[in-house]
Amino acid sequence: MTALTDRTDDRWDDGLIARSRPRPADPGAGPSDEPGAGGTENGGAEGDEGDDALVRALSGAGSGGGKAAAPPLSPEGQALRLRLDALRQLVGLSRTRLDGKTLAEAGRVLDEAAARRGLSPQHTVVAIAGATGSGKSTLFNSLAGVQISETGLRRPTTAAPIACSWSDGAAGLLDRLEIPGRLRRRPRESAEAELLRGMVLVDLPDLDSAVGAHRDHVDRVLALVDAVVWVVDPEKYADAVLHERYLRPLAGHAEVTFVVLNQVDRLPGEAADLVLDDLRRLLDEDGIALGEHDEPGATVLGLSALTGEGVGELRELLGQFTQEKGAATRRISADVDRAAVRLRPLYVADGHAGPEIGEVARAEFEDRLAEAVGAYAAGLAAERAWRRNAGKACGTPWLRLWRWYEGRRAPRSLGGLAVLASIGGRGAVAAQPPPEEEVTARQRVEQAVRVVADEAVVGLPDPWAQAVRETAVRGAEGLPEALDELAVTLGAAVAVPAVRPPRPAWWPAAVLGQAAMTLLQIFGGLWLAGQIVGVLEPRLMPPVLLMVAGIIGGPLVEWGCSLAARGPARRYGQDAERGLRQAAAGCGRARVLEPVAAELLRYREVREQYAAVAAGGSRLSTTRQ
Repeated sequence: MTALTDRTDDRWDDGLIARSRPRPADPGAGPSDEPGAGGTENGGAEGDEGDDALVRALSGAGSGGGKAAAPPLSPEGQALRLRLDALRQLVGLSRTRLDGKTLAEAGRVLDEAAARRGLSPQHTVVAIAGATGSGKSTLFNSLAGVQISETGLRRPTTAAPIACSWSDGAAGLLDRLEIPGRLRRRPRESAEAELLRGMVLVDLPDLDSAVGAHRDHVDRVLALVDAVVWVVDPEKYADAVLHERYLRPLAGHAEVTFVVLNQVDRLPGEAADLVLDDLRRLLDEDGIALGEHDEPGATVLGLSALTGEGVGELRELLGQFTQEKGAATRRISADVDRAAVRLRPLYVADGHAGPEIGEVARAEFEDRLAEAVGAYAAGLAAERAWRRNAGKACGTPWLRLWRWYEGRRAPRSLGGLAVLASIGGRGAVAAQPPPEEEVTARQRVEQAVRVVADEAVVGLPDPWAQAVRETAVRGAEGLPEALDELAVTLGAAVAVPAVRPPRPAWWPAAVLGQAAMTLLQIFGGLWLAGQIVGVLEPRLMPPVLLMVAGIIGGPLVEWGCSLAARGPARRYGQDAERGLRQAAAGCGRARVLEPVAAELLRYREVREQYAAVAAGGSRLSTTRQ
């Protein structure tokens, strides 16, 4: 256990709240003996009002231990509030796309930000951390002006975090750090103590302690405090545990970091400056920006907690740092920066302007569906049907009679049925053969969906690319069957239409011309027959010329009509192809393209939220990229 000096004659160790009591408290009493211990001032309400604290944190509100209204937010505080709001929305939008472990760090940052900003903004919590024998407890006592944490040769000396507060109202903060009332102390009243009013200093166990519980205390408290004073000594300032486990991962928290080289009194001559320069070099390699030449960053200085050399400078720096009252904002902002860096691969794809389904990809997708549904073949069938109807109307009666005869002669054969259908006889409709069914190939449809999905996910981060592909696959589950139905219904309708295609304006003239040619043949034939039987005067040439004109004119009219019918027949086939193509494209859009576009829109939304989370980080905290 932490050894405490029992001084009943002084009031500096009466506990954080016990100073206002009518009688001095026993420093060894348990939490239940002190009103401020164990969260009795704020802890119970804090547990019951966790949701309210979260709302206050995300709305920018705060309180001094839940009692005082928060002061107006600074520009940095307003920017941080916007980033926290964006992070909260980012987590909400991503919850169904990313696993919980991936979002755990962002959720922890939101929780800790809500907890800290719901407590006193007038206090700054600073932890003193260091390795065994670095002299952090000595420095802690020197800043407090009285011996609070026991020092000595026995290791480890500090077994649990000890807190010293320079002003009242920090009980909620200490409850959050889980520091019991018996380990909460006050400094000796002095003129120097006024410089640190508002600061809560926490002495941590050794970070390299052989006792696992001690290291757990260090890790837990370091994740909650507003700033850290790292104490190193000339022998272990380059210790790998310190740099690899703590300093390097917290490189983005440079503005709330102090690195103190203790025991400089042991270094002769200019050795202290050389060690400080080497320490700065190591910190630079760790990625920690140094606050030199009035630039924001970590503060590095040398001192001797034993002799007092440099302690006054550190006290002055900590006092100025505390009076700024921006440490909590900078610490939370640095945590947001750290979470944003870790989340970047999940939301940002380098070299990708913006996820979307391009017009070329959409056109290729629709072309593949049209090919699968047989739109081109249906258009050709519609064109043939139009020309067939033109042949019915403009063909010679003798050819139509021959087709009718062939159909009557072999009505049971498929050819006869086709002739009846082409002639348009009374039994043709009932005897029409079933339309040719163009059944879509499932593999062709799946390939079209796969290609358009691959085009849509170009440059997307892996989780969102996988979500887009899954959306496309789900939408394509019933697409082949829907296209099959289109091929059977619309394809059959244009191939063998129930209603004949519309006739152009020149068809009646062509029919009239064909009738005139037929009448010429009949009239010439009757005229010639009358001459043969002697009824009429023999004049062979006129009836023969009339018959020849009718015989030649009929096929000429039919040939001219066939030439004139090519354009309308082609346009009719193209219209039929276009209709089937549009129907297939509409089905594909509704089932695949629109859900994929919705998924891409969701990604754009989360990417905008991530940009808001990552924006302004360099202005609030220094992070080496």
